[in-house]
Amino acid sequence: MGESPKRSLVPKSGGGFFQEIGMNMKLILRLIRDRRVSPLLKLLPIGSLAYLVLPDLAPTPIDDAAVIWLGSVLFVELCPAQVVQEHRDALRPVVEGEWREVDEGPGSPPQVKDRS
Repeated sequence: MGESPKRSLVPKSGGGFFQEIGMNMKLILRLIRDRRVSPLLKLLPIGSLAYLVLPDLAPTPIDDAAVIWLGSVLFVELCPAQVVQEHRDALRPVVEGEWREVDEGPGSPPQVKDRS
């Protein structure tokens, strides 16, 4: 039987666009559930989502996206900074990375083999 390849945790190279959107959505949900955030402030993201079900004045989806983006950005910016930072720290993994197979030659640094 052959020897199984060694695996190592390799840091990721930045987050993707969709990963960042997902993190912001989780942040907003956590801030909405946090009692330290003003109930009036929580109306911003809820109101921007309610805008989707109300009749539009403009027939394009671009205005919907702009209202939701603006509502979510304003909500995060107006929340207490220490509360936002606390939730961001909780959402970030301790080590951002992924497992990959590595080849280790004698006396040389490990070479990472991408499995994709």
